[in-house]
This record gives sequence, C-alpha cells and structure tokens, in this order.
Amino acid sequence: MTLLEIAVEKAKQLPPDLQDAVAASLLADIEAELNWDETLDASSETLANMAEEALKEFRAGRTLPLDPDKL
Repeated sequence: MTLLEIAVEKAKQLPPDLQDAVAASLLADIEAELNWDETLDASSETLANMAEEALKEFRAGRTLPLDPDKL
C-alpha cells in the first residue's frame, strides 16, 4: 500500500466536511505541481530581468553579504 493510499484510508474516517477540505487541499497541491513548469516558463523573462538587476546592484557594490542570523 502506498503512502497516498494510507492517507486516503485515514481521510475516509473523517467527517464529510473535513474529507472535502483534505481533498481540496490535495487537489490544489496536485494542480500546482502539474502546472509548475508552465508557471516557471511564463515567468522566465521576469526572473531573468530580476537576476540581471541583482547582478548590476552587486557589480556596483550596492549589496551586502547575507547573514542568516540577521534575517
């Protein structure tokens, strides 16, 4: 039995309104995963422009090193 099958069996034990909520969340995640490549392709020009702008800022000395402790 796959993990998905186990999850479905567990979800079947929930009240119908919670089953619907779990199903809606799972379906949204599946749709997002299936459309990821499409979404990435659609935003590739924007991402490339942002990367170029970041490189310009870096080359001009207007950036700082990332310090994870200060996030």
